[in-house]
Amino acid sequence: MSADTENLRDQTLQAMLKIAATGRWAAASMTDIATEAGLTPAGLRTLFCSKAAILAAFVEVIDQQVLSQDFHFENEDTPRDRLFEVLMSRFDSLGEHRDAVSALCRDLPGDPLAAISLGPIALISTGWMLEAAGISASGPFGLLRTKGLLAVWLATLRVWLADDSPDLSRTMAALDRYLRRAERAAGELQRFEGPSRTTM
Repeated sequence: MSADTENLRDQTLQAMLKIAATGRWAAASMTDIATEAGLTPAGLRTLFCSKAAILAAFVEVIDQQVLSQDFHFENEDTPRDRLFEVLMSRFDSLGEHRDAVSALCRDLPGDPLAAISLGPIALISTGWMLEAAGISASGPFGLLRTKGLLAVWLATLRVWLADDSPDLSRTMAALDRYLRRAERAAGELQRFEGPSRTTM
């Protein structure tokens, strides 16, 4: 991807976040987004085919921010410990976009096409979070782990959106609680899976 294209994509994402933060995402057209981004509709079409594609690109940016980190995991860290650190890092990356994310969570139910389109993206993103924690997301059992972690993420996201504590203590407590529940379920799953890469 050329530097010019990358800059234009970033302009579009910033426009998306600005529109979303003001609560106008559900009603915004692609032309509205192009105007906000300083692009022509034709220029935007060469970058993104739909609003869902723009949202997917934002998810990818957050993924890259998380995956580019060196978490310095210790040998004694459990899979739950590692997942906790990875997911809290994701909340940190989302922090500056909190108003936009909150508005998007409210608006998406009114845009079923975008919501449906984002389902596979959410699973791909969650799979990468597992891999970042050293846990396999491959195969049928990996898919089950991915779906379980996605449920943990979505449940914790709702807490994060309402968490006004300076240290995100409510979010951390909720994430720890949900991960412990998932850990127990994963323990049962591992009985059927047999030896594999590190699992929860």
